[in-house]
Amino acid sequence: MGYTRAELESFRDATVPDLLPDPLRLLFVGINPGLWTAATGAHFARPGNRFYPALFRAGITDRLIDASAGYRDEDLAHLATRGIGISNICHRATARADELGREELLAGAERLDALVGERRPRVVAVLGITAYRVAFGQPRARSGPQPSPWPGTELHVAPNPSGLNAHSSLDDLADAYRAVAEAAGVPGLPKR
Repeated sequence: MGYTRAELESFRDATVPDLLPDPLRLLFVGINPGLWTAATGAHFARPGNRFYPALFRAGITDRLIDASAGYRDEDLAHLATRGIGISNICHRATARADELGREELLAGAERLDALVGERRPRVVAVLGITAYRVAFGQPRARSGPQPSPWPGTELHVAPNPSGLNAHSSLDDLADAYRAVAEAAGVPGLPKR
């Protein structure tokens, strides 16, 4: 399945619903949906995005999820049984995350604050250090555990899985995502 540039552009500013299973153990938070994600309604759907390959390599999922044409029911059920949720700092779809403004990132952090307060995941993992620094007002933050503003919820920053993030290999992503999954008590993780 593919899209023309014009078809993808028609999804600019669209939104994608959060995945919020109950119980919610681990909430992965992207920066915002890309146009391919908005077209399919599936988070991290663009072919070449390394999110699902990293989850599989880390042992967080027992199968490689291909969301490029949208979610299959069995993949959504698998994520739910593991307690894995997905949201974004900003819900507006763009071609690139750098199209978002500072005010949007700040407003997104406020929305995330309300979501985490309501759903109380064990761990929130924000995927992208630059967006985290702006949205949470932490200009010197480094990847890894952060002081959490949410009692009972750990906050971590992990690498963004976009193919545009050349700083992190698939193994780096898998290691970082495995660490947050272990902290969240995600069931079914194989021993290493």
